[in-house]
Amino acid sequence: MTARKQRGGRPRDSRVDDKILRTTRELIDEVGYPALTVDQVAARAGVGKAAIYRRYTSKAEMAFAATMFEQQLPPLAGTGSLHGDLLELVRAFHVRMATPAARQLAPVLISEIAVNPGLDTRFQETFLAAEQALFADIIEQAVARGELAGTVDPAMAHLLLLGALASALYIINLPVDDAMVTDLVTAATAGITALADRHHSAADGAAEPHAE
Repeated sequence: MTARKQRGGRPRDSRVDDKILRTTRELIDEVGYPALTVDQVAARAGVGKAAIYRRYTSKAEMAFAATMFEQQLPPLAGTGSLHGDLLELVRAFHVRMATPAARQLAPVLISEIAVNPGLDTRFQETFLAAEQALFADIIEQAVARGELAGTVDPAMAHLLLLGALASALYIINLPVDDAMVTDLVTAATAGITALADRHHSAADGAAEPHAE
């Protein structure tokens, strides 16, 4: 699971974290998400409901974490190219995002985020921040190789790829396969390269002295 900000007080017990997430996955497999309750998770995991609500603000957030972010985020592939690194990263996310549980849960979480500013902030600061950090590393390496003329906002790169993938899976309900994932990466790579070129040109223009 991605790192979450620790609130004040004593450190959280990672064993409790694991119990909650493992139990949530088990119950989703057994009864399905609609029938899942926090009470069921607490009882089977042998923890108090308060322990769950210290970690997650809702059933949807808990289930989303358990089904999509229970593992560490994928490491950088180090393929030597921007396209290759993005392709391996998005393939890893596609595996997580395309599961039946994830396709069932994501729209529910999106609906909750739309009406719950606190949940939106938590989602931005945990899940999305960790994902965007991966894109930042990939972009930094591409700049260092000379593959990109300059840096690009990792949030924009994240939107171009994982935003498009999420839309295809959860909103348009497309049958996303590896060919489509590859096409998305090819289009996003071209877009990121164009953004880097534009930002670099704008920076050069701003640096030129004005004619007297």
